Amino acid sequence: MQKGKGRTSRIRRRKLCRSSESRGVNESHKSEFIELRKWLKARKFQDSNLAPACFPGTGRGLMSQTSLQEGQMIISLPESCLLTTDTVIRSYLGAYITKWKPPPSPLLALCTFLVSEKHAGRRSLWKPYLEILPKAYTCPVCLEPEVVNLLPKSLKAKAEEQRAHVQEFFASSRDFFSSLQPLFAEAVDSIFSYSALLWAWCTVNTRAVYLRPRQRECLSAEPDTCALAPYLDLLNHSPHVQVKAAFNEETHSYEIRTTSRWRKHEEVFICYGPHDNQRLFLEYGFVSVHNPHACVYVSREILVKYLPSTDKQMDKKISILKDHGYIENLTFGWDGPSWRLLTALKLLCLEAEKFTCWKKVLLGEVISDTNEKTTLDIAQKICYYFIEETNAVLQKVSHMKDEKEALLNQLTLVESLWTEELKILRASAETLHSLQTAFT
Repeated sequence: MQKGKGRTSRIRRRKLCRSSESRGVNESHKSEFIELRKWLKARKFQDSNLAPACFPGTGRGLMSQTSLQEGQMIISLPESCLLTTDTVIRSYLGAYITKWKPPPSPLLALCTFLVSEKHAGRRSLWKPYLEILPKAYTCPVCLEPEVVNLLPKSLKAKAEEQRAHVQEFFASSRDFFSSLQPLFAEAVDSIFSYSALLWAWCTVNTRAVYLRPRQRECLSAEPDTCALAPYLDLLNHSPHVQVKAAFNEETHSYEIRTTSRWRKHEEVFICYGPHDNQRLFLEYGFVSVHNPHACVYVSREILVKYLPSTDKQMDKKISILKDHGYIENLTFGWDGPSWRLLTALKLLCLEAEKFTCWKKVLLGEVISDTNEKTTLDIAQKICYYFIEETNAVLQKVSHMKDEKEALLNQLTLVESLWTEELKILRASAETLHSLQTAFT
């Protein structure tokens, strides 16, 4: 038998392939990372635990170079490496920020510095960090309007609010940008454009770490809690891990300790928080597959969609739900309809003669088998409605992917969000079916 052609050899090759796919491809040799490590080393950062790599599914991240134990420090970034409002005020922008009235916000200070340094190019002291930042972002504020229209209604509304917020942020900052004209040979309007500010806003919004609130007289009273953390911000999010992350006042470093174990050459993750996929999409521009916090939101309109229009007490029931905080955050999850959703439906399904029992419903008491069964029936109808709607949107997205190649990346991201929601709805439908068998 020729060497490398047997069954054992094929199995070995498959194992090697799977191992390679799971651990990613080391990118330490790339010029941008060589320059970044030199830059960080000059600022007293030393690290032997992590290396930049490209991973299937998550893209660029950090891999473990050694086995990491529970509780071990995975990264300690000196304060000298952090980009904060202190960095900005100590720079050439400081004099302009100090004299501007009303005082600029901490966010405006950071965004202005990012745009200015990016414009400086090779002359920027922060060039090695700027070189590894994304050239574009996939938060809804950056998506084309026709793609935003494909988002779930609740997320679409928040995306439109986000866009309006950034546009207002840009409009209200233009006078301040004009005051910086003495620093530049080119017209400031061409440097501090909307697209440039949007890139800077997304950089801060998606990559900043949290610092203890500070207050400076030359900045507005808005919370000054954000810092950009070069290299550390390559760590990707996973909802399945826990870390302890904070600025250490004694070592003057931003430190992250893991509560998980990592094998050598595995991707090391941190957790941004227990966010559902709509929140992750809105704030960070990605979707987490198999996210245990993912859910499908039920609006007030859908909540009453399958209830009898002849119910004379409906307005009163809705008012009670509003007063007690049961009209929002009603969801389907991996384990079925949430307790809040079922409670809201139980109250809405109360028969006229049982209406006086509404307080007992909110306390979790069972009113009657009829009320329980009706609630589950309505929940199932809502779930099936969402499944049909989700399948219809996924079909539309699929057609658009074929027709609009320029939007392929954006559409693929939207598709992944709806695909995860469809999985949740199918799991909820199975749970509801099981619950209903108790009444048959």
